[in-house]
Amino acid sequence: MTQAFPGTPEEFVDDVARLEAGDPDGMLRAVASAAAQVREAAVLAAEAGVPTLADEGRPRSVVVCGMGGSGIAGDVLVAVAGQTCPVPIVSHRGYGLPAWVGAADLVVAVSCSGTTEETLSALEAAVRRGSRLLVVGAADSPLEALAAQGRGIFVPVTQGRQPRANVWSLSIPLVLAGHALGLLQAGPDVIEATAVQLEQTAVRCRPDADHFVNPAKILALQTTGCLPVVWGTSPLAGVAAYRLACQFNENAKLPAVWGVLPEASHNQVVAFDGPFAGSAAVPEEDFFRDREDEVTVERTRMRLVLLQDTEEQPQVTRRVAVVRELAEERGVAVSPIEAEGASPLERLASLVSVADWATTYLALLEGRDPTPVDAITALKQRTPR
Repeated sequence: MTQAFPGTPEEFVDDVARLEAGDPDGMLRAVASAAAQVREAAVLAAEAGVPTLADEGRPRSVVVCGMGGSGIAGDVLVAVAGQTCPVPIVSHRGYGLPAWVGAADLVVAVSCSGTTEETLSALEAAVRRGSRLLVVGAADSPLEALAAQGRGIFVPVTQGRQPRANVWSLSIPLVLAGHALGLLQAGPDVIEATAVQLEQTAVRCRPDADHFVNPAKILALQTTGCLPVVWGTSPLAGVAAYRLACQFNENAKLPAVWGVLPEASHNQVVAFDGPFAGSAAVPEEDFFRDREDEVTVERTRMRLVLLQDTEEQPQVTRRVAVVRELAEERGVAVSPIEAEGASPLERLASLVSVADWATTYLALLEGRDPTPVDAITALKQRTPR
């Protein structure tokens, strides 16, 4: 990594003025709005009539349609509902709908901009098939027009932030819908506790909190120049792992690998024996080189970021300990982050929040503006319709 600033990395991440200068579009402010998003989304969902979804009874299934930073809302719903959910919840990322979706199913369409073509395609199909509808996105958009056509419930989303920075505005209406339908428990007390959890994380991770007591800055400093491999230790933590990998992509503009235990210990763990493990600098393998002028090649190192849930399957908990031993033996550094909170929503929020702060700091640390997604914009512009 080329250093983009004078001084040490630690000095940079503790310099609020330099952080703000590198963040002209205010991604740090957007991340700090998480708690406010939770409370606002709860009010908007109630005003839109989300609790009345229960009037028609429980659907056969819930199909959540969304892409990118909006599509994560479906994964949040799946994580919070957990394995005790009485109906299947499916995250659908793509055009149209599976053939089995019909009038007995609840289709949830989520698009922060209200113009995502794949989500509009799925919502059009749901309207034609007479599915029950919950729609979350921008007001006065094609998405809202389709919601009205299908007589669905529409929850508006406050604009001005990137979709990925609106994660709670987009997700909380779905969680409240799940609560209304009896798919999960997330009453007003859980919603407020989640907002408080996000506030507490924001205090610890704020820009003027020194790096040695700031978990997000610590993770950013640990992952700079590395290939992050992110594992969750439960299905809920796996959703946070996916979110963190996506935030490495979009905020820091870096590749990342993600997985969930125990599955990751059946395949990805073998990378501990590969070229990204071990020492960062190794001699270049050239038999004829001048041994007096040894050449070294800087090699990207893997770092395992372990998102640990407080509710894990006991055998997975034992496996986590072994994974950490194997990583240490093979020179793979590990960054553990532990979930906090009593409810599934709180625990997920605690992990996602640290991920969002850390990847924003990492982008700034490596001299990149975290907000723009130019490659996505170019891809959309060049794709014929």
